[in-house]
Amino acid sequence: MADTTTSDATRTDNSKPVLRPADPRFSCGPVKKYPGWSWDAIADAPLSRTHRAGAPVARIKESIERTHALLELPADYKVALLPGSDTGAMEAAMWCLLGQRGTDVFSWDVFGNRWTYDARDELKLKDLRVFKTEPGILPDVAQYDPARDAIFTLNGTAAGVWVPDLDWIADDREGLTLCDATSAAFAVGIDWSKIDVLTFSWQKCMGGEAQHGMLVMSPRAIERLNTWRPDWPIPGLLQLHANGKANMGVYEGATLNTPSLMAVEDYLAALKWASRIGGLPELIRRREENFAALDAWVQGADWVDYLCETPAHRSPVSVCLKYTDRAVMAAGAEAQWELTKKISSLLERENAALDISMHRASVPGIRIWCGPTVERDDLAALGPWLDWAYREALDAG
Repeated sequence: MADTTTSDATRTDNSKPVLRPADPRFSCGPVKKYPGWSWDAIADAPLSRTHRAGAPVARIKESIERTHALLELPADYKVALLPGSDTGAMEAAMWCLLGQRGTDVFSWDVFGNRWTYDARDELKLKDLRVFKTEPGILPDVAQYDPARDAIFTLNGTAAGVWVPDLDWIADDREGLTLCDATSAAFAVGIDWSKIDVLTFSWQKCMGGEAQHGMLVMSPRAIERLNTWRPDWPIPGLLQLHANGKANMGVYEGATLNTPSLMAVEDYLAALKWASRIGGLPELIRRREENFAALDAWVQGADWVDYLCETPAHRSPVSVCLKYTDRAVMAAGAEAQWELTKKISSLLERENAALDISMHRASVPGIRIWCGPTVERDDLAALGPWLDWAYREALDAG
């Protein structure tokens, strides 16, 4: 594991690695397109058509049906396409479902903090409990109360922490579970018996465009819509009710605003690719191999380690690494951010890695995507380039 010895002041022998990643795109969102993607994938998009016409509605319905099949959802779960990426889907669920009973929010990541803000400062929920930790630390999910609604992130994209299992969620719960799974859906297995609402965006594991969000609803969540309407105003873009009941049209291809049919076609192409290669089991296998390739390098690195110190809680999808060299740590956060910037610039100049800086709302370090659209060989080749860039950045002062 990482050695925290002080770095040498200069590195006179720092040769560039011979093997370069074939594709340098390791961004945690939007993520790399699936292997073999080209512009031909969206050539048949019904552009310049109304989204209410037959062909466009059929494309939207197909995206819903393929999502349902690929995620291996229970037959009675519903899927809808919503505006505003994962944020729009999650906020629609929060605005329309919460308030009937107390709510618990488990937050350790940028977007967990976003849901905390929404619940506390926008919806102003009267009965709210927040379990919040710093990046790299999973909150104590054992504090979950099955009589209350619960909001949590399945995989913290900017914190390198995931929820490894859902055993803590009661089968006989009274409240609803709302899960932000934008960087977990299609990359990990999900026990749907524990999930009432789940949201994700196309721009993460499937490599789609950052345009729309997907909302998965259990029968219990639909029933909540049919029997409960909050007393706060609900914007039209977040409105899941119609005539006082659940708007079932959104689960059949209707949309709350005009969708991008180009983006829909791109998502459909990704769903078809995933089905061709073996479906969800193959997507998970690819992610496992990707993480193993990167982990092999991390275990031998002498200047970084996982931000999450608990192995079981470490995200195998969005890998977040912190600096461990004592001299770098002693320099302080701003100096570490500058080091991250230098490393990223060097790697971009060499076309060896793009967009691997940690999210600015997290802690300084490196963040690398291991989702199913990335190739294992590219991650295996990335490690030596990270070592090279780190040493070059130190030499540059």
